Amino acid sequence: MVESPFDVEIEVGEVIEAESFPEAEKPKMTKLWIDLGDEEIQSAGQLDHHYDAADLVGRQVLCATNLGSVRIAGFKSEALTIGVPSDEGYPVLVSPDDDVSVPLGGTLY
Repeated sequence: MVESPFDVEIEVGEVIEAESFPEAEKPKMTKLWIDLGDEEIQSAGQLDHHYDAADLVGRQVLCATNLGSVRIAGFKSEALTIGVPSDEGYPVLVSPDDDVSVPLGGTLY
């Protein structure tokens, strides 16, 4: 278990592929394939409430990468994609500003 927020490694990644994940138990799930610069990882989250999967491709996101992995309906999710709840309680992604260049794999500090 993580003792403090800074025990979690949060890195910048770019979504290289995304698709709806209807076979997951939770509704509105999305599968993500994310490029961290030196490796590619997978993540799953309840993102279909606010995002069309095709619109996520090319977007930079923040990912907690050292929490371990879980299997969700046979899909290996290796990172937690960082979001905050909307007024309705559904995830809204946290990402770097669009007009500032941020390297993939860059860590939050």
